[in-house]
Amino acid sequence: MNDAPGDMRNERLGPVYGIEDLSAATELRRAIADLERAADAWLVPSGLAAVTVPLTALLRPGDEVLTTDAAYGPTRRFLKRHLGARGVMTTFHSPDASTGEILAALTARTRVLLIESPGSLTFEMVDVAALAAACRERGVITIMDNTWAAGLAFRPLEHGVDVSVQALTKYAGGHSDLLMGSIAATDPMLRREIADTIEDLGWRVSPDDAWLALRGLRTLSLRYAEQARSAQIVTDWLQQQPEVSRVMWPALPGDRAHALWNRDYTGAASLFGVVMKGGDEAAAHAFMSALTLFGLGYSWGGFESLITHENGQISMRNRPPQIEGQLLRLHVGLEDPADLIADLEAGLEAWRAPS
Repeated sequence: MNDAPGDMRNERLGPVYGIEDLSAATELRRAIADLERAADAWLVPSGLAAVTVPLTALLRPGDEVLTTDAAYGPTRRFLKRHLGARGVMTTFHSPDASTGEILAALTARTRVLLIESPGSLTFEMVDVAALAAACRERGVITIMDNTWAAGLAFRPLEHGVDVSVQALTKYAGGHSDLLMGSIAATDPMLRREIADTIEDLGWRVSPDDAWLALRGLRTLSLRYAEQARSAQIVTDWLQQQPEVSRVMWPALPGDRAHALWNRDYTGAASLFGVVMKGGDEAAAHAFMSALTLFGLGYSWGGFESLITHENGQISMRNRPPQIEGQLLRLHVGLEDPADLIADLEAGLEAWRAPS
């Protein structure tokens, strides 16, 4: 086949520049758009970039963002450090705020309501559909971080949200071997702003990573359901342990967010919080160090179980929650739940041991 110089800029023949999406990324974008029920979807190099790109695209100096005080730590940092230095103010509402209280916090300057439901680390939920409808009436754009539901158990666009983002690094990838985020939208104006920002910033993903994410999507629904089944077994066991004060997981009957989860969601991520009865950092670290199946790591959603200690991160909030003791965040992978419970028993034994 002979190359023709006149074809180099002919977009009808495909990408004309190497940074544009090639075949694997194009197929992945189509798959994510279908999953999210969106008119279009875009890929960026990380889950954090999936949040920061639409914020960058849609906010201008003098605008305001309203979001939960339980926001994902790096998102909070971007809002305060990067956008704050560029004239965009952020207001944080209480993670436990009602729909009316959140709407009352909107001002004439509020351009975006950034939703995390469940909230990071403490798993509060909000009435997404009610907030989206009210914001649309007020001309406020809604962006939702939907990583916990993986675009599978909850579809924000079907509930009136303008932009849905998620970290494909986690459940969609599923094998802890890639970094990627997705952004999905339907409104033509928002799509143009987001697409232009991605083009200007040069945020693209490699063909190999796109292929890995396509591979992960093939088993997403099976892994999501099986890991939730295992998480149910593990959380039921944890609630019976005398060292545990409570488990924060919306799928649990009795959880403060259960009614909203039961109404709107078709499944649950296998990520939850465990509040211990008292203890200190040394006890929490002893617990974690005694584990052999639960790895120490942040990037949940893959096949392996993980644990983190989170008292330090929740102390960064404007109004840190008053909890009964040490806060551990657990992610249940694809290991046998009986083996995971045996591992946690070893952790509890270390927790009980004298320092």
